[in-house]
Amino acid sequence: MHPTWRQWLDDERDLLEAIETKLLKTDYVPLAGNVMRAFASDPQRIKVILIGQDPYPTPGDAIGLAFAVSPDTKVPRSLKNIVIELESDLGAGTVADPLLPDLSRWANQGVLLLNRALTTVPTISGAHLGQAFGWEDFTLKAVQALVARKPVVLMLWGNSAKAIKNELGEVTFVQAAHPSPLSARNGFFGSKVFSEANSKLTELGLEPIDWSC
Repeated sequence: MHPTWRQWLDDERDLLEAIETKLLKTDYVPLAGNVMRAFASDPQRIKVILIGQDPYPTPGDAIGLAFAVSPDTKVPRSLKNIVIELESDLGAGTVADPLLPDLSRWANQGVLLLNRALTTVPTISGAHLGQAFGWEDFTLKAVQALVARKPVVLMLWGNSAKAIKNELGEVTFVQAAHPSPLSARNGFFGSKVFSEANSKLTELGLEPIDWSC
């Protein structure tokens, strides 16, 4: 974790240690070195918090950043759907060729790619969601730490992500259905979340994101 994150979340050390104890008793994805990757960068640079549900369950896919995968991995359907909506929203040519599925261009501009749960059991989505595991408590504390200190725009995709809004009070946000194959046609496609997020950033006096990926 970045030193600033360590300072902001110092009160959550016991919670993280309890989660770590649970992880030692089970197989999980992503690899251990990537579990906290979303917290490796300086939170002072963050402008957008893109909240997902939990990591891709297929071993080798998840890299610790919501919706992102290694460039060596087959692009998942959810990420393909994100690209479809990106081009529909912002126009042809807004996706780099070749696609960078690690979404590093977003992260480098201050987009926090944060899942509600940072791990799951291989091949099983949602296995570490719920109060019993503790990830949602931790990620809520992280988002609360950010919104209390600086202006940000939350991008909430899917019900798990949207649920966090009720815990935050007044926040600037955009929301849509989850981009998974099961729900993309029920509120993700046509949502124009990328242009809407940039409009919200401008209203906050922040530079828009170049969503090329």
